[in-house]
Amino acid sequence: MDMPYGYMATTAFLAWCTFFAVVAPRRPRPLATVSFWSGMVLNEAPFLGMFAIVASTALAAAQGDLDSPTSKVTAAVALATLLGLVVSAWRGLRTDQAVLRALDQGLGTGWRDHVQKPPRRRPWARILLLPGSMRQRDVERIPNIRYGDAGRRNLLDIYRRRDTPQNGPVLVYFHGGGYTGGAKSREALPLLYRLAGQGWVCISANYRLRPETTFPGHQIDAKKVITWVREHGHEYGADPSRLFVAGSSAGSNLAALCALTPNDPTFQPGFEQADTSVTAAICLYGYYGRFFGDEPDATPSPYQPYAYLNPGAPPFLIAHGTKDALATVEGARHFVDRLRAVSDSTVVYAELSGGQHAFDLFHSPRFEAVVDGVEAFATWVLTAPQNTPDSTH
Repeated sequence: MDMPYGYMATTAFLAWCTFFAVVAPRRPRPLATVSFWSGMVLNEAPFLGMFAIVASTALAAAQGDLDSPTSKVTAAVALATLLGLVVSAWRGLRTDQAVLRALDQGLGTGWRDHVQKPPRRRPWARILLLPGSMRQRDVERIPNIRYGDAGRRNLLDIYRRRDTPQNGPVLVYFHGGGYTGGAKSREALPLLYRLAGQGWVCISANYRLRPETTFPGHQIDAKKVITWVREHGHEYGADPSRLFVAGSSAGSNLAALCALTPNDPTFQPGFEQADTSVTAAICLYGYYGRFFGDEPDATPSPYQPYAYLNPGAPPFLIAHGTKDALATVEGARHFVDRLRAVSDSTVVYAELSGGQHAFDLFHSPRFEAVVDGVEAFATWVLTAPQNTPDSTH
């Protein structure tokens, strides 16, 4: 009897990826890197893995390939893999509860009085079948607008509703990539398209990377984007007085620094008089610096947000996964604790069970719940009586 090599290879590959999606070891560092790259897709799109494992098993059965002992072992591994994917999916589906708890804790249970929107139906067709499909008919993307003189690294994209809304709130987003890679059209697209469809003007920007520049060059570029919005945002239907800054991974570091250093001339050479204050910050799976919990007297590096914590910080929403292999959840917790201890503004912290780094790449139950939370948080910031411009800047 011929060995079902195709079925065995498919099952082995899916089992490998599922193990790293569900277990997601975070130490040692080389294993954490393998964990991230191997489990990233199935952690956010487990339904695709389920379809693949069921379809390959059904095909093997139809072809009479499940009779040998090796095939039966492979089928057992396939079953275990399917159960692992169910665990991954269940964790993602429960994220909405974690986000609601975070909003209750950070905003108070009365936040719903200021966020009176009907429940939104999940885009299940995309979640189940096309999690990487992003475009919406009612949203246009205006690509590659220049905001500085550093070539393609100083370009930004605008997402807005096709009917060109006027005076829409602004979201400025910075991508991840450890300051060595990444691009403006990769992460957080479900968030950008969702808010744009709600009348926001969303901007996703490139910025200079290493080795072309180093700190504070990345931060100077981020401030230039905010300055560009203040000067030109109205041309695209934006209200620059309502400007949120957001980012993922390294971009989260940038967003936090922007929020904590308004109008700091250190980061605004040649445009010191520009207003770079922001209304609020949204930080996704960010790296905020070394975890100083065991070193209370350590001095934070000047290129990490710890060095700029202050009572006047604007409201923050921070979301981090418990299985993040690249930027630890312990570091996020510590940053939240330090920020809450200093800031006079609201800090919402959503800890996502089973969430890995880069959980914003797909339409997944996890990220859809986070986007719901971002939308509720932003609405609360813009409408709650205590959140006047004087109190958030």
